[in-house]
Amino acid sequence: MTETTTAPRRPNIVMILTDDHAAHAIGAYGSVVNATPRIDEIARAGVLFTNCFVTNALCSPSRASILTGTYSHVNGVTTLVTPLDASQPTFVSQLKAAGYRTAVVGKWHMGHGSGHDPQAFDYWDVLVGQQGQGEYWNPQFLSATGERVEEGYATRIITRLATEWVDALDAEAPWCVLIYHKAPHRPWEPDDAHRDDFSAPIPVPATWDDDYATRSASARRSAMRVADHLTLTDLKQTPPQGLTYEEEGL
Repeated sequence: MTETTTAPRRPNIVMILTDDHAAHAIGAYGSVVNATPRIDEIARAGVLFTNCFVTNALCSPSRASILTGTYSHVNGVTTLVTPLDASQPTFVSQLKAAGYRTAVVGKWHMGHGSGHDPQAFDYWDVLVGQQGQGEYWNPQFLSATGERVEEGYATRIITRLATEWVDALDAEAPWCVLIYHKAPHRPWEPDDAHRDDFSAPIPVPATWDDDYATRSASARRSAMRVADHLTLTDLKQTPPQGLTYEEEGL
């Protein structure tokens, strides 16, 4: 008698990427402000990284490195405005060659047009407004069929489009979907359902009064200071009159 064995089913893969999402904004990493129950659930059931490093943390270069598995000087995306040669090998192209159905929905931000649109994806639908950053409300999307505007809030739209693609698949071959959110990147425009979630006073961090006296001169004028880098659109209100530069910088 010949014994037959059935090969184990290959796992489906969901990769969710949020943008500019600080670790201390996640419950599993000790957030004292907001609750992230679904992320915390993944952390409890899986692996929680507590010590990891990147060679290029900028948005577009990090996205290119995640996709290709290579350093920025190898994949060619070294700045926020450098487009990706999307024909180079990626982990997605390897999965597709191995029989996976593949999709990416949401923020691409590595250029678009000839040679830069997502490749090796059976379905792709990406944000293109605001120089590839995308809008929070009524965002512009680009797919293989062209550009369009989707009515509503970006996070909900991206989630819906991704789940609709998965729900329409048959159960035969495995699949991989990249769900790349714009949120919570500036200018921090919440969905109406969450607009008043943080109206109560928010605890300030332990470093609030740090004067950077032990840091280098460049660190003492660090990016993202309120006085230098945040706009009224970011702040959602006008700072009080008469503040000193240092007070505004807090």
